[in-house]
Amino acid sequence: MTQPLVISIDAMGGDHGPPVVIPAVVRAIAALPGSVRFLLHGDEATIAAALARHTAAAGRVEIRHSERVIAMDEKPAQALRRGKGTSMWNAVEAIREGQAHAAVSAGNTGALVAISKLILRMAADLERPALVTGMPTPRGVTTFLDAGANIDCDAERLVEFAIMGEAFHRAAHGVPRPTVGLLNVGSEEMKGHQEVREAHRVLREGKIDLDYRGFVEGDDITLGAVDVVVTDGFTGNVALKAMEGAARFITAELRTALASDLGASLGAMLARPALRRFRDRLSPTPAAPLLGLNGIVLKCHGGASDRDFAQAIQLAVDLAGSDFAAEIERNMRRLPAALAEAAPSDEIAPTDQPGPSA
Repeated sequence: MTQPLVISIDAMGGDHGPPVVIPAVVRAIAALPGSVRFLLHGDEATIAAALARHTAAAGRVEIRHSERVIAMDEKPAQALRRGKGTSMWNAVEAIREGQAHAAVSAGNTGALVAISKLILRMAADLERPALVTGMPTPRGVTTFLDAGANIDCDAERLVEFAIMGEAFHRAAHGVPRPTVGLLNVGSEEMKGHQEVREAHRVLREGKIDLDYRGFVEGDDITLGAVDVVVTDGFTGNVALKAMEGAARFITAELRTALASDLGASLGAMLARPALRRFRDRLSPTPAAPLLGLNGIVLKCHGGASDRDFAQAIQLAVDLAGSDFAAEIERNMRRLPAALAEAAPSDEIAPTDQPGPSA
């Protein structure tokens, strides 16, 4: 990497702000080439005091003072009205002004989506951005979207998400030809609501260059049945939060069991490195890129640790060095023709009630 690559950071966002973000940047500095630089947006005095304890950051970090912070419970409409000059706004605006290649924030999700769309606009005739995350599987990671940016989605939006998710998975995980599936209540053709069945028809019959495998069910997500699983933001966010809750429950129960007696506690001490790896494998990836924008923006969990935030920074660097945005644009050019060429759907019967799969 010869040219400087600049990552713009909302240093005040999230549940913890600088006490997590600054150590995360220091972690990233230790792991990344010297040509990667950082813009930290937020209260200058607070950030400078936190950085003073980390001499390794000298020369690779520039502080950009921001007077205000968007609250975690602020409505997106309010964030748009009063967001200018906040640490989140300035972090995203640095991309538009050509000062940074990507931005990372652990702040308010709705505000980040709204501000990013306003400042950067949508790319390639896309209508809405999508939040993408990674789900652990025996095969590695399944790319899962939308994770909560769009509650209601029609068939065309779901097809757009499939195009974006496929290009992202190739860029982030190095898979030459990712497989794609639509999340549904069953694998049968007649299952699901009208929008998901219509998207299935377009992906199956339209001339879009994707390795589409049809419907997948909820348990297929963590089985790794396909590389990319596509759904609307309502279903996606419920699935994501359910999986995060299950991971916390399993980890807590295992901790309780290992502390139940002296023998178990001694065994736990010996197995501590393996148990940490077990915990980490259960959880979805901590960073969710916003796909479809004219720029790279990543949303990190509000309660992320410094390790989680450092992983988000690493992903931002990886995406900034890829051409996944150009891949999305190339496939989006095929979408109008695919929608026109796919067979009409008037033969589709009314939606069946969800039931057990055969």
